[in-house]
Amino acid sequence: MVKNILTQPFNTEFQTAPFSKIKNEDFLPAFKQTIQDAKAEIEAITANPEAPTFENTIEALDFAGEQLDRISSIFFNLNSAETNDEIQKIAQEVSPLLSEFSNDITLNEDLFKRVKAVYEAKDALTLTTEQATLLDKKYKGFSRNGANLPEDKKQELREIDKQLSKLKLQFGENVLAETNKFEMHLTNEEDLSGLPEGAKEAAKQVAESKGKEGWVITLDYPSYIPFMTYADNRELRKKLALASGSKAFNNDELDNQDIVLQIANLRHKRANLLGYKTHAHFVLEERMAKTPEKVTDFLNELLEKAKPAAQEEFKNLEKFAKEVDNIDALQKWDSAYYSEKLKQKLFSLDDEQLKPYFKLENVIDGAFTVANKLFGLQFEEIHTIDKYHEDVLTYQVKDEKRELVSIFYADFFPRAGKRNGAWMTSYKSQSIKNGINDRPHVSIVCNFTKPTKSKPSLLTFSEVTTLFHEFGHALHGMLANTNYPSLSGTSVYWDFVELPSQVLENWCYEKEALELFAKHYETGEVIPMELIQKIKESATFHEGMQTLRQLSFGLLDMSWHAQDPSGITNVKAHEKESFSNTRLYPDVAENCMSTAFSHIFQGGYSSGYYSYKWAEVLDADAFEYFKEEGIFNKTVASKFKENVLSKGGTENPMTLYKRFRGQEPKPEALLRRAGLIK
Repeated sequence: MVKNILTQPFNTEFQTAPFSKIKNEDFLPAFKQTIQDAKAEIEAITANPEAPTFENTIEALDFAGEQLDRISSIFFNLNSAETNDEIQKIAQEVSPLLSEFSNDITLNEDLFKRVKAVYEAKDALTLTTEQATLLDKKYKGFSRNGANLPEDKKQELREIDKQLSKLKLQFGENVLAETNKFEMHLTNEEDLSGLPEGAKEAAKQVAESKGKEGWVITLDYPSYIPFMTYADNRELRKKLALASGSKAFNNDELDNQDIVLQIANLRHKRANLLGYKTHAHFVLEERMAKTPEKVTDFLNELLEKAKPAAQEEFKNLEKFAKEVDNIDALQKWDSAYYSEKLKQKLFSLDDEQLKPYFKLENVIDGAFTVANKLFGLQFEEIHTIDKYHEDVLTYQVKDEKRELVSIFYADFFPRAGKRNGAWMTSYKSQSIKNGINDRPHVSIVCNFTKPTKSKPSLLTFSEVTTLFHEFGHALHGMLANTNYPSLSGTSVYWDFVELPSQVLENWCYEKEALELFAKHYETGEVIPMELIQKIKESATFHEGMQTLRQLSFGLLDMSWHAQDPSGITNVKAHEKESFSNTRLYPDVAENCMSTAFSHIFQGGYSSGYYSYKWAEVLDADAFEYFKEEGIFNKTVASKFKENVLSKGGTENPMTLYKRFRGQEPKPEALLRRAGLIK
């Protein structure tokens, strides 16, 4: 009998995932097998005749199911980055099994009794800070997931969780299908007027790949964004904007309206069942913000500062569009187009001017050099590691002593089986067991413009910051140095997780950093000083409008999750009401954001979208410290590495932050950087 490759330790260099040897049909049996194995490990913990201790219960529980965790990370990462109908079908079968297994653990009374016994004796135990955090996390993992409920309520909870896992998957599949389904096929070159050469060439390549003449524009960001920013044809911009804005809002088989209502109501019901007023109350108990009231106050405080600036910026943009093209009323599909034109007029700067200096390979080297100067890391490309797609790049990361820190995967280009956007993930978490520090396998996934026949992949400045953002998350994963896998790397409070990613973006605006990698792809000339100056000056361009937009998403998230949603019957009407205080552009009846708001209805950001802004406060404050001492100051970098990047979720994030910074973060740093206060 042939053994399933996924159910045994990987016999590969660095124990990396053997992607090329894994077949889709291996997944379901492997999940079933490793769920059984993990159950046996749990059984061994509960059947232990010895009295519960931290080691034989809490620690044993954290290391249980390691192979299941690895398979899950491989499978769900593939479902995001290299999916197909077969993988999506398996996901629909597997998700309820995993949800049930997770409930089998949290609703296991014998196991909970042991965990509770250790938890109640914690004051008498001599635990390290990390052990105390793990104990607290494990106990709450049970209590917050129904362990104290009577049997009938536990069953109800299981049912809700099973439904939620399927609905979230369906939501994501519908959005991906809608994205892939739409294409705008153009055969008249005049329709491409205004579009940069690179974007035209990319559109031609997409058409060729589909066996068509002319040009094809899609809803994938590298195709969508340049068209919305540069295309002179207003009607075509409108067509594209309506297609993007109406994803999963077309009253057809891919419609997500009912799914949104079901998810919101099931989450609320689940929170009530567990004794919480709303889903947001449940979620925020385990965040730095703590309560929905604090989140709403935080968002509204920023809104008060940003709104006057946003309204002023919008008025100027309207005036500019009127002067240039006699536009009477600005619409959403005019936003990027006229903003870009105004930015060019004010700063004589556009993305096309900058792109030649941001060849993808150079930007990657730049990120690596910054990591080397700050944290002593060295990145070496390695070609002997198996990968899931030929586009993926693989590296081994070493420290100053040439010891392995991490394996790093990078996947940069769009393709049909890959969802939009950018993210960091891991294929294997870090932990220390039996004295061995098991190093992590970390990956970043982006959707940048592919090289064309005549040009390499040239990034917009926004894509440069995206790469640095995801690389910041990756450093958080790579530099992890904790004992327990569930506290390692990015396993931190959700409103703290964006600090390492957002703080790293700051280096993209600094002359000292840009000169390391921003070199013209043809001449090798370093980016001129006046362009760096313009990048800095234009960094706060339309910051009021950008802030308003981010705040509107955070407030929409809270409107779904910080109240009883049972009275909401119309998704669009609810959304319109939620946006009433942050709206600048006229509402578009055909569009709805919630039906494609994957962050909160599929990803992990429900009641957490505010954390981008929350982390911006942290990152602006943190970077002020770097600027005071020098952006490559080793002392500050070491403090950041020791107290933030390597510590994962081992302590309260505010404690870690204050240890790095010497004080609590102040929102003024963010408002100063955004140019919203002097």
